[in-house]
Amino acid sequence: MSEPESMTELEAVSELGAEAEKLDVADELAALRARFVLDETVYLDGNSLGALPANVPDRVADVVRRQWGRLRIRSWEESGWWTAPERIGDRIAPLVGAAPGQIVVGDSTSVNIFKALVAAVRMARETGDGAHGRDEILVDATTFPTDGYIARSAARMTGCTLRPVVPGELPGALSERTAAVLLNHVDYRTGRLHDLPSLTAAVHAVGAYAVWDLCHSAGALPVGLDEHGVGLAVGCTYKYLNGGPGSPAFLYVRRDLQDRFDSPLPGWNSHAEPFGMRPDYEPAQGALRGRVGTPDILSLLALEAALEVWDGVSIEAVRAKSLALTDFFLKCVTAYVPAGRVESVTPAAHEERGSQVALRCPDAGDVMKELIQRGVVGDFRHPDVLRFGFTPLYVGFGDVERAARVLASVLLRRA
Repeated sequence: MSEPESMTELEAVSELGAEAEKLDVADELAALRARFVLDETVYLDGNSLGALPANVPDRVADVVRRQWGRLRIRSWEESGWWTAPERIGDRIAPLVGAAPGQIVVGDSTSVNIFKALVAAVRMARETGDGAHGRDEILVDATTFPTDGYIARSAARMTGCTLRPVVPGELPGALSERTAAVLLNHVDYRTGRLHDLPSLTAAVHAVGAYAVWDLCHSAGALPVGLDEHGVGLAVGCTYKYLNGGPGSPAFLYVRRDLQDRFDSPLPGWNSHAEPFGMRPDYEPAQGALRGRVGTPDILSLLALEAALEVWDGVSIEAVRAKSLALTDFFLKCVTAYVPAGRVESVTPAAHEERGSQVALRCPDAGDVMKELIQRGVVGDFRHPDVLRFGFTPLYVGFGDVERAARVLASVLLRRA
């Protein structure tokens, strides 16, 4: 509240403001904020679009003016354009707990989900007792809508039945009929973090394959793809990885599955001899099987530049700050916002929380519009959710305190 209503409220503002200052001074990641183009706005929408890394504009200008403008077609070799999908994949790999050679970058999240899900069904049907009876795809019932649309199309293509299942009930829904399961690591609406290790193990125990959507976890928390034996995963790069609007997604294929990965979208870029121009298709070795057509070089190289902000940054340190930021935000909301005006739908337990806080609010759409007008940017999810995403690379504790204070002010004024 910009103007506290009472002495008690004034004391709360003073105490939490002082606490925010101390936390910012102690923050080991605070200096990273200078790596981004930011202003006085409190930007809590990095879970939809990350801020612009300061080194990207000059890099993109070089790609356009020199690599494309002067070198032209020579840049496929001389500027490393041809190898960009796997090179940038190796740059993302440590952020999601993967060894090199297992991630390829290109296409959209939706396209990569389609590749992974159809390939998962095909692999599940290859060998083993009852393989030919694997006629069911399970999909996260709370998933982002596009994932559901893609899963439905993949089910039609493979002759499978599609069954929505709440992640917490997944183990009891699995059977020998299950071919593949599409799951979100973090619920995009509530910020709930699902148990990737145990759910992956449950899926594998029945001979099926899990496909994980990492859009709301990559760059926000440790994922441990190799550690937990994940077979297939997909993620976007424009949220916590700050790759820019529409930047290409990534596809992870575990090393021991790569020879079996049968993409439903074979293209010349994934051919063993891409310039052989043969009428028959022979897939390339390794993660390159995930490529399809000509890479989107401008977006790819902007993403590569953006990923440099991660130099010297530990994903474990990012996770620690993320939890501290979300804890402090909830503390400030509790202190500032009138009782009963909002309700957190994000789990309180750290092991169940991503890097966002979702608050249920009856007039959430209008409240968010006013927050944005007053310099606090989050977003609204139908019908009644205020969503605040915390990107630890550039969000500070002072930002968090200010956001909660402005939220309280807006709600008090509307009341």
